[in-house]
Amino acid sequence: MTIQPAWQLTFEFFDRPVVVEPSQAILSSDAGLLPVREFDEQIGLTKAFADALDDPRDPDLIEHTFLEMARSRIYGIVADYEDQNDHDTLRTDPVFKLVAGRSPDDADLASQPTLSRFENAVNIPSLWRLRDVFIDRFIASFDAPPRRLTFDLDAVDDPAHGHQQLTFWHNYYDQNQYFPLLITCADNDQFAMLGLRLGCAHAALGADDDLEYLVTRLRRAWPDVVLTVRGDAGFGVPWMYDVCERLRVFYSFGLGSNPVLQRQSDALLAQAVARWEQEQQAARREGRAAVPQRLFDGFWYQAETWPQARWVVVKAEANAQGTNRRFVVSTRPGAQVLPEAAYDAYAERGESENRNKEFKCDLAMDRMSDHRFLANYFRLYLHGAAMNLLVRLRRQVALPVSRTSPTEATTEAERQRHFRQRRQQDPLGEGQPCTWRSLFIKVAAEVVVSSRRVVVRLSSCWPHLELFHQVCARLQQPSGAPQAVASG
Repeated sequence: MTIQPAWQLTFEFFDRPVVVEPSQAILSSDAGLLPVREFDEQIGLTKAFADALDDPRDPDLIEHTFLEMARSRIYGIVADYEDQNDHDTLRTDPVFKLVAGRSPDDADLASQPTLSRFENAVNIPSLWRLRDVFIDRFIASFDAPPRRLTFDLDAVDDPAHGHQQLTFWHNYYDQNQYFPLLITCADNDQFAMLGLRLGCAHAALGADDDLEYLVTRLRRAWPDVVLTVRGDAGFGVPWMYDVCERLRVFYSFGLGSNPVLQRQSDALLAQAVARWEQEQQAARREGRAAVPQRLFDGFWYQAETWPQARWVVVKAEANAQGTNRRFVVSTRPGAQVLPEAAYDAYAERGESENRNKEFKCDLAMDRMSDHRFLANYFRLYLHGAAMNLLVRLRRQVALPVSRTSPTEATTEAERQRHFRQRRQQDPLGEGQPCTWRSLFIKVAAEVVVSSRRVVVRLSSCWPHLELFHQVCARLQQPSGAPQAVASG
């Protein structure tokens, strides 16, 4: 640990001099990573991650293990240090040493050049094994075999940071980019699979192969599980229909509009417009805002490239901005009887898109700035592991859902009010990565090392000290133990 030379600054804005000087204590600003590390020890995520990697180095000459470096990078991403460069300063931090497996008074952690060599050393077999690690950890996260699971497919644009291998121009996004494919479980928000693809790829490129591999692995563990897949119109292509039907997977994919579909739905749209005009008149009489009018229907449709007809659900909406039509190809049970329910179930994939937004913006998934494609593929897995670690942690510490949760019969305003109250009562169980950082992870601490133990002292004046204590208490409870419900 480097001891800074003595110096002193004085500020005069207060009624007494405010003196600032360095402390000889061992301090850290990220003490909230300690419970994260404890939870990781329980679920074994980073250990399994590092075990999947080929380490070609001479064991007698190793100073920094792959496990240590993987933990440094994954915990760093959780704590908002997404770049290798950040670790040139973090390598001396006592908390980062602890979570990486070193004592605060041990030698420093890996530097940026060492971490760069670590990322660039990854090979294709290691990436294959990491794919299995994500699926294995996903399966292990269930206490009992699930009866049903829903997976959302999403292609996420990743702007290039320089001239990385296989970054290409994409006309729709108007940029040079990678085009990762994410498969998220809507039931627990975890990434089941991730894949990095060249920047000009079709949205569904390789999605059929990834889905088949995932379904095969899941059915091997849970033969009776019922699987459903959702995706936007980018995934509404013949090869995705074919793989889902062959694997007996229910699906709902968006479908781009065309003249045939428009003719089939013109009458429904005209009916929605007529209802909207009536609603506007009623709203003016009653002095309230007009409610948009949505109507739903379904019909059999067969495109020229399809071997058979498939059921298409159509939504026709009229509102103050005009009209809107959306089409969804769906094999969801009941879609032919209740097209509105089938469409709403498809639209719920927006929650997975919210998780992907957290992944991209809060956990800096788009920092694929290594030159080699394989190294950037590995970075995607590092960021994905950080996201899954945080997702599982917040589900572990979340308060039980109230029995008075909103149903489909409640209004949108009532549902928003319920979820707003829940976020206030359970800020971490419902919190995004930035919330975890501001309320939990970013806390100053003094670290005291002795021969018997390591003591981490938090300020008793820290406003979120009780929240920190509550989370640690929940982590110590056995799996499935009842948790106290916050008052509010």
